[in-house]
Amino acid sequence: MTSLQPPASAGAPQPSNRRWWTLAVVALAQLMVVLDATVVNIALPSAQADLGFGDGDRQWIVTAYSLAFGSLLLLGGRLSDLIGRKRTFLLGLVGFALASALGGAAQSFGLLVAARALQGVFAAVLAPTALAVLTTTFTVPKERARAFGVFGALAGAGGAVGLLLGGLLTQDLDWRWNLYINVCVAVVAVVGGILLVPSAPRTGPRPRLDVPGTLLVSAGLFGLVYGFSNAESDGWGSPATWGFLAAAGVLLTAFVAWQRRAGHPLLPLGILRDRNRSAAYASVMVAAIGMFGVFLFVTYYVQTTLGYSPIQTGVAFLPMIGMLVLAAQLGTNLLVPRFGPKVLVPIGMALAATAMVLLSRLGVHSAYAPDVLVPLMLMGAGMGSIMPASMQTATLGVDRRYAGVAGALVNTSQQVGGSIGTALLNTLAATAATDYVAAHQPATASAAKAVAAAAAVHGYGVAFWWCAGFFAFGAVLAGVVFRRRSQGLSLTSTPSTAGPVASTPRPGTSVPQPRLEAAAEPMLIDV
Repeated sequence: MTSLQPPASAGAPQPSNRRWWTLAVVALAQLMVVLDATVVNIALPSAQADLGFGDGDRQWIVTAYSLAFGSLLLLGGRLSDLIGRKRTFLLGLVGFALASALGGAAQSFGLLVAARALQGVFAAVLAPTALAVLTTTFTVPKERARAFGVFGALAGAGGAVGLLLGGLLTQDLDWRWNLYINVCVAVVAVVGGILLVPSAPRTGPRPRLDVPGTLLVSAGLFGLVYGFSNAESDGWGSPATWGFLAAAGVLLTAFVAWQRRAGHPLLPLGILRDRNRSAAYASVMVAAIGMFGVFLFVTYYVQTTLGYSPIQTGVAFLPMIGMLVLAAQLGTNLLVPRFGPKVLVPIGMALAATAMVLLSRLGVHSAYAPDVLVPLMLMGAGMGSIMPASMQTATLGVDRRYAGVAGALVNTSQQVGGSIGTALLNTLAATAATDYVAAHQPATASAAKAVAAAAAVHGYGVAFWWCAGFFAFGAVLAGVVFRRRSQGLSLTSTPSTAGPVASTPRPGTSVPQPRLEAAAEPMLIDV
């Protein structure tokens, strides 16, 4: 076996002089997508009062977005590989802005739900394309680490920033500005995208879209996200919940089987055969489950138990954001190149698990400092260690032709993790609160109020314990599956039709093993 890494003149792109401006534009687009979910949640009570829809309908404001977003992510990522990343990036920005404007102007519940679904469609185009642009723009190892540090910090902190921004917009302006704000951000990003994002020339023949694979995976992911969403609203005993989850399992299994024989697969399975990459996707999913527990239940706790306003709630999360950004920069610039994700990601998981254990001890009379502040800062340090390292590893060494779909898998992992967290943790918290009330039957009305408050906090504590368990599992999984730094990174071959396949050296042969900070472009293996 001989290895060949093509010289720059043989088609490897030279770093763009505008690459840092490209990072700013891509980061702005990513922040817009991440913020949207949180700011809309903050606006829901005001929107419900204005448009007059019932409590049973309000979940569709969130569900319509998550269904479209989650089910179309792989298609969105593949489109960027098919029609060009800059073109797809601008398409996603313009579509997301128009859908946001439609939602902000909605005068009926149905139109608002339709606008949210359209937002999800274009977010599924925009989010993986933004990551693919970043992957193919930054090929110098140290610069790539710095860029992914910024991108990963935004992915982890965007939800908390959204709490603050949503509170400000809802309280000082109007709930509709939680949607209109996307138009303002998108206009800046579109101008920046046109002027600053480079257009990469196509190399090789134009790939084809895998229509059967697209239908199978889109329907499967739809069933998965809807099944978990239905579990949140109707419970785990609902036939619809298990029916959709079972159908999702069948469809996704059929999708994998089809990808093994498709001439132009939507998801070349070689992307998933690499241990580092699979561990990175799993780590992102676990982190998404845990982050749901922080944002949802800590928000409930500080607002309902401590009596914070929406703006105060957003401010309460700022120390966590600061720690997340600091840890992300230290991790990607210093610690990942030195120790690798096998060390850094488990440490981040352990920090997050510790934070969850501390949060589980909250009581009705706990205070923000130090009972909430210290765990939030630990959580920020943990997420800053997990997300950038995992995102960088998930897209490192992938053939440029498949950068879009590799980025889509990162977003799919986040979406599925968030759906699991939403359904599972809400159910666990609600069940624990109900059991607590049943075990502490109040004798008077005042006692009933105290028991209800204690039951809610008890439910949050149970959810935090489960989050701690997820993070502990993630620490073990990352420690076992990630390769040691000395074992090198994935080497991706590029056969003519079947897509990239992870190459494994034969016994008795040796292949130079690159350090973690190896170039982002794949090394071509000629057997």
